[in-house]
Amino acid sequence: MHDFLVDPAGWLGERPLWVAAPVTAVLGALAASGQEPWSLWPLSAVAFACLFGCFVAATTMHRAAWLGLAGGTGYFAVALSWIVEPFLVDAPRHGWMAPFAVIFISLGFGLFWAGAQAAAKTVTSAVTITAASAVGGTSGGALIWAAMLTLSEALRGWLFTGFPWAQPGHGWISTPMLHWASVGGALPLTFVLLIAGAGLWHLALGRRTPGAAALAIIAALYIGGPFIAQAPQTDAAAPIVRLVQPNVPQDEKWDPAKMVFYFDRQMAFTAAGTPPDLIVWPETALPVLLNGAEAILAQITVAARGTPVVLGVQRAEDARYYNSLLLLDGQGRQAAVYDKHHLVPFGEYVPLGNFMARFGIRGLAQQGGYGYSAGPGPRLIDMGDLGRALPLICYEGVFARDVAGAPGRADFLLLITNDAWFGKVSGPYQHLAQARLRSAEQGLPMIRAANTGVSAIIDAAGRITAHIPLGEAGYLDVPLPPPGAPTFYSRTGDLPALLLLLLIVIVPGALHPRKIAHALRR
Repeated sequence: MHDFLVDPAGWLGERPLWVAAPVTAVLGALAASGQEPWSLWPLSAVAFACLFGCFVAATTMHRAAWLGLAGGTGYFAVALSWIVEPFLVDAPRHGWMAPFAVIFISLGFGLFWAGAQAAAKTVTSAVTITAASAVGGTSGGALIWAAMLTLSEALRGWLFTGFPWAQPGHGWISTPMLHWASVGGALPLTFVLLIAGAGLWHLALGRRTPGAAALAIIAALYIGGPFIAQAPQTDAAAPIVRLVQPNVPQDEKWDPAKMVFYFDRQMAFTAAGTPPDLIVWPETALPVLLNGAEAILAQITVAARGTPVVLGVQRAEDARYYNSLLLLDGQGRQAAVYDKHHLVPFGEYVPLGNFMARFGIRGLAQQGGYGYSAGPGPRLIDMGDLGRALPLICYEGVFARDVAGAPGRADFLLLITNDAWFGKVSGPYQHLAQARLRSAEQGLPMIRAANTGVSAIIDAAGRITAHIPLGEAGYLDVPLPPPGAPTFYSRTGDLPALLLLLLIVIVPGALHPRKIAHALRR
């Protein structure tokens, strides 16, 4: 026990894999504590310190890979535990999938960490002390390890349409470190958190120079964050936006006996008080298809009293169904329609949908065998005096590349979502945090209307200026903050961060190709 308390990673390095792997999985689970709604980033950093120590103690590439798989599986099992919620909305039909979803998604994403640790161990075990000192080799390969894991997170956000949810760096979103996203996006936040963990490990083992240096740099970044990205002040004449949050439980959303009640609730919120400059309803807010919804749209126009309304709606075209956003102008005309283009695999569509349906596997929110069809891609919508909006529907707010892919710079981001799918524990809060990240990256405010919450107005620095809490029905009139200046990240995207990370891992290997080849043969 004394040896474990002094150096738990070293103690684990001497234990059989069947002992070390479960303990590493628990450390991975603790590392997920930085995610919303817990936001315990110091505990997350300590857990990553232990995970780094386990990596250093691993004597072979294969052991490093297995420990990476264990740590990643534990991490994602906790960070993405909300993934069971969508399957429980219609439990008789989909409930049997819930445990498989957690297991497979945790193991699948854990494989990314396994590959990253295997590659990092290959490089760090091959380079010489002299060459490695420039990249943390003399202190356990901290930079190589952190860079490899960060690159694996970048890859996770792209492969198979990508799922960049719950990156370790998201633990910084509720801190001043968020502002650095305007420079480098999300990936450097993950790299910095991992380096913080490595620095703590060095300090725990009495290696003051590398540990103190790493933590001093991170402290400077933490303190300096607010000074590099400040949102412009909201003018007194700023347009007023009304957020409508009906708080419809997902299992009641399409119940014919209750749809009218919830629709009337949205109508009451729309007609209340002094008319604002824009009213925003959440995703799939209409209880009918857009095709043939003229009578309902006319009612909404009357309730809005000349105010434009943005609302989520499903529509059909040539036997295809679309998850769409509609702009209804003050005269009741359909001024613009945007079709969601980044769909949720196995949620809004199932690959080979009609074939898979024969085996009882259907998308959770789909219409027909193939589910929704994808729209043509990002677009801007002219919102008159409010400026140009970049519409995003639910899942699209998770992807920085969907925002960066717009055909021009918007004046604000417009996100509608139905987070009732994500439950009431962690999913909605993590989704909201990523919305804040998108605003900080681009220097743009966001209007976010969510069915069950959290609906919010976010300024150009990623700060929430007003919100309706999760699980409450209501409306909120809020001034729309102005856009900030284009950020460095909005001009460059992830390319600079990716190049720097690749240099960290490639340069040592390029200096010693024969030793890399030898390490791979071990």
